[in-house]
Amino acid sequence: MAARDYGQYCGVTQALELVGERWALLIVRDLLVGPRRYGELAAGLPRIPSNILAARLKQLQEAGVIRRVPRSRIIIYELTPYGHELEPVVLALGAWGFKALGDPRDEQIITPDSMTMTLRTAFRPHVAADLPPTAYAARLGPADLLVRVDGPTLDVTRGDGPVDLAFATGAEIRRLISGELAPDHAIATGVVEVLHGPGNLLDRFASTFHLAA
Repeated sequence: MAARDYGQYCGVTQALELVGERWALLIVRDLLVGPRRYGELAAGLPRIPSNILAARLKQLQEAGVIRRVPRSRIIIYELTPYGHELEPVVLALGAWGFKALGDPRDEQIITPDSMTMTLRTAFRPHVAADLPPTAYAARLGPADLLVRVDGPTLDVTRGDGPVDLAFATGAEIRRLISGELAPDHAIATGVVEVLHGPGNLLDRFASTFHLAA
């Protein structure tokens, strides 16, 4: 159990006691992308002290949110079914926080897992269902993601593969997703660099991934 006890009998209070400690939900966010080794979690959260990461992992295990699993002579951490129930909560929290998201501060970074969850948050399956299947290679700062959209199904992974459009940008992806910046203007001003494929597919991307700011 988490160290914090609010002394109230309430579902919200109980949830905060389980996952409300600092860093806990970010660990859950990254594990929603997929199982991770301890070192991978630490690399994705570079500011977390090692003792705090160890403590949060222990607390989340005790709460039944995550579990340790031996795999090929290493230990990985993964969400339990109970932990996976947090996905709509994390996505909704991300959409809510996006409304207040401004330009990044100098010390703020982009990670592949954070961008993966941003895309999952912004994905509009009802729009994608009426569009042709499309694959994108999105270079978002240091994060290289392969984004496949097939009807209402979204798959975001790291790595390479055949794509219809490859493009590069950074934190200013926020302006494209929010609709603040039109796709053609994003390309014309260099905010988005088209690396491969027809640039007009960026319109499809912006229609498929949208969050109100």
